[in-house]
This record gives sequence, structure tokens and C-alpha cells, in this order.
Amino acid sequence: MTIFPPQDEAHTGGLNTILDWLRWGASRFTEAGVFFGHGTDNAWDEAIYLLASAIQQPWDMVEKAQLAALTPVEKEAVYQIFKQRVEERVPAPYLTGVAWFGGYPYKVTRDVLVPRSPVAELIFNNFEPWVVDAPKAILDMCTGSGCIGIACAHQFPEAQVSLSDISTDALAVAEQNIAFHHVNDRVTAVHSDGFNALAGNTYDLIIANPPYVDAQDFATMPAEFHAEPRLGLVSGNDGLDFTRRLLREAHGFLNDGGSLVVEVGNSWPALEAAFPEISFVWPELENGGHGVFVLSKQQLSNINE
Repeated sequence: MTIFPPQDEAHTGGLNTILDWLRWGASRFTEAGVFFGHGTDNAWDEAIYLLASAIQQPWDMVEKAQLAALTPVEKEAVYQIFKQRVEERVPAPYLTGVAWFGGYPYKVTRDVLVPRSPVAELIFNNFEPWVVDAPKAILDMCTGSGCIGIACAHQFPEAQVSLSDISTDALAVAEQNIAFHHVNDRVTAVHSDGFNALAGNTYDLIIANPPYVDAQDFATMPAEFHAEPRLGLVSGNDGLDFTRRLLREAHGFLNDGGSLVVEVGNSWPALEAAFPEISFVWPELENGGHGVFVLSKQQLSNINE
């Protein structure tokens, strides 16, 4: 690992403006080979994101005031957050405590995955054409930070939304986000391993972003992914242990006309091979991403036990 240079006159003494520090930080990220993919996709944007948090200013201010000089206290804060990003190799949102999903901010800790699901695009397109009537009851399974379910609550203001997760630590973060987004009256968090604690409930729409990374992929992932909770990423040798169970149980929890939306990422070929009797629908995503399928309740009834 590249050793982060000490903050002394030889290395940072000439850095005064926001622009100076952005250029220097972006160079250090590139030199160290850090991975981008948890909110940004390049060294410059990563530097902006972290610097803005360190000096407690919005991103657009950083863009507009690049020639503004930083105070000594601000310089130290920026140096330390850049240093931590390089040396600990954790996703930037864990350092700032905030991640963005579908245009909304969410509180995050290392107990949840950093929000980044391509399901956001489907939410803001009302899941059309697969969902015809606005859903009144929605389940966000494996919710983590709660971002998918809360985004659904914003998009469908008449819906009641349940957020479920096996991790009590993740649910504590989701509950913070429920309060932060002021949706306490319509969104609830439920501790449940799959559908185990949800008996008697049915939904018009079930969305799941379960663990789906296979063992081989996980072993070769950049260090930043290994900083995330393994429980939210890995699901057996082929990544499908949880998804198999979900597909076999979801039918009984959907209302007539209901739909199931699930993200499985790179495990989609293994999923199709495991369930040849199902004609999975894979929406084309204009904003990037892949491996999200949509199934109707009727299609789920065709799954072979």
C-alpha cells in the first residue's frame, strides 16, 4: 500500500486553496490506486466529495469557490479524511456518514452497504410497465440503510412500506433514515430473516437487493468492498442461496397482480441456469447497472419445488 505522505512543509505547505487540495488529493488517490464505485467513479469527484464533508460545505459551494483559501483547521480536516481514505480503503460514504441514492441523502455506517442499486431508476419510473396501479403495500427486503423502501415511499405517497432485514444493526440505521426523511407514519422497520417474521402480510410490490456475490467474485473484489458487511454481499458459492429461497416463498406474500423486483448483479447467468422454467424479465437500465429482474405473482407460481 502507498504510504500517505506526512503533512509537513515539504508535502503540503504550498496547498492553500480548495483547488490546491482537490488536485493534491486526486493525485494521491490515483497514486494509491484506490477504487471508486461507492458514489463516485473518479479521483477528482472523490476528492470533492470528501473535501466538502471535511469543511462542512455543500458540493456546489466547493465547485464555485475553488480559489478560496482554507484555514489551518480546515486543511488539517481535509488532510486527515484524505489520509483515512487511502490508508483504510473504506468507501468514502463511511467517512462522511452520508450516501446519496436517487437524489436523496441517507445516513450510512459500516453496518450497511453503501446505497448504489440500479433499482433507483425503476423506482422513479414507477416500475412501469410492469406495475400498472400504484402499489399500496410495499416490502423492501434486505433493506440495509432503508434507501430503496424510503425512495418508494417518496415516489408512492399513498403506500405503506415495510423495511425488513436480518441485521438489527442495519435496521437501526434504517430507522434513523425513516426519521430523517420524516416518513414515520408510512414506513416501518421489521427484523426478519427473509419472510420468517412476516407471516400474514401481503404486498403489491416486493423489492429485494439481497446478498448475491459469489465466493469467487468476492475474493477478487477491491478492498473497499471488503470494508462493507459480508452479510449483505455474499450468499453461497454461486451467490444465490438467499435468492433461491426468496423465489420459492415470495408467491405467498404477493397480492394478486403483484410483482417481485430483485437485484442479482453478476449472478444473473447462474440464476437463469438454476430456474430454467422461469422467463426472467431483465429491464434495460439507461443509467447503468444490470442484473435486476421483474417477475409477476403468476410467473412465481411456475417455480418447480
